Amino acid sequence: MKIKLSDCVRPLLLGALFLGAAAQAEVQPLNRVVAIVDNDVIMQSQLDARLREVQQTIGKRGAALPPEQVLSQQVLERLIIENIQLQIGDRSGIRITDEELNQALASIAQRNGMSLEQFRAALVQDGLSYADARDQVRREMVISRVRQRRVAERIQVTDQEVQNFLASDLGKLQLSEEFRLANIIIALPDGSSPQAIQAAERQAKELHQQLREGADFAQMAVTHSASENALEGGEMGWRKAAQLPPPFDAMIGAMAVGDVTEPMRTPGGFIMLKLLEKRGGGTQVLEEVNVRHILIKPSEIRSEAETKRLAERLHERLLAGEDFSELAKSFSEDPGSALNGGSLDWIDPSALVPEFREVMSNTASGELSKPFKSPYGWHVLQVVGRRATDSSAQFREQQALTVLRNRKYDEELQAWLRQIRDEAYVEIKL
Repeated sequence: MKIKLSDCVRPLLLGALFLGAAAQAEVQPLNRVVAIVDNDVIMQSQLDARLREVQQTIGKRGAALPPEQVLSQQVLERLIIENIQLQIGDRSGIRITDEELNQALASIAQRNGMSLEQFRAALVQDGLSYADARDQVRREMVISRVRQRRVAERIQVTDQEVQNFLASDLGKLQLSEEFRLANIIIALPDGSSPQAIQAAERQAKELHQQLREGADFAQMAVTHSASENALEGGEMGWRKAAQLPPPFDAMIGAMAVGDVTEPMRTPGGFIMLKLLEKRGGGTQVLEEVNVRHILIKPSEIRSEAETKRLAERLHERLLAGEDFSELAKSFSEDPGSALNGGSLDWIDPSALVPEFREVMSNTASGELSKPFKSPYGWHVLQVVGRRATDSSAQFREQQALTVLRNRKYDEELQAWLRQIRDEAYVEIKL
């Protein structure tokens, strides 16, 4: 049935004629202010929408919901804290462009293994609109930048704190090597007979032999393992050696990725572990390149084509035997390297722009590259040498710095949130 606009408006006009107390008692506001926060307000519709999202999230985890009044108060407090930070962001001039927002949403979709269109469809299926999702992501990006300015930038970690952490038992544990493992367990009940133990051992050895002959570990785990993670192919996730029972703790460090242990007797039965991945710890080798270059930039008085021709002429002069260092001092427009004959010294390739890094990787030691373009202009480079540097100590110090900064950030953030909440004017209308 088609609804006429006049049919919708007429009851409203008629209702406006009756201003008695009885008529007023029947009016139900569709929306209302539930909290005043400094110069802004939080509406009932915002609270209801966020409450539904939280309830859905808790429901998906299979956890029991707290009483709605308790949950509503917690959600409102979260909205108040968010609102204060958004107002700080607005006063600080923090703005999120549509391009940045689109990139963030595309990244979220990709992390969930979806295209942007699939992500839209998934939101609709969960009862959420794409417009609301965009608004929420924008809010979170603003809040993240506010925290970066107000909290992260004032965190300081001293060299002494880093060294103390590296020397501590906690530091050694946190920065030790990690292993991603899978297991197969042939279970044995308590008080098993010798015959049952022998039968379980024979089964474990037969499975191990099949694995050595190329059988798929995950499939064997699903079919034969008694572990609680059998249906996940025996996947155990990441573990440190200290978290494994003997003798696995001692042997895991010498294993190569893909290796499977012999069946080991434990109180619960016979266990085999497969090493799927390893990370951290050990020696960190950094590949460095000693490179020098000449940079020529386009300008108002030199066109792109003229810049390219100059780079080509310099390349020809280098091939003819002229000194690289002297030409770099005379022509290079890279202020950081020109006075040093164009030398960038030993450098980590990851610190360079992709165009420069790619040409450098394809140029042999002692050779010149052809002129090429990067965002900075036209280059000619020469690779002087390459070396592998043990950066284990530097890598561990960087890891320790990251751990300590994150720890301080969490502490500082909570203190800062309490501070801005105490300083804000908040009037709850519920």
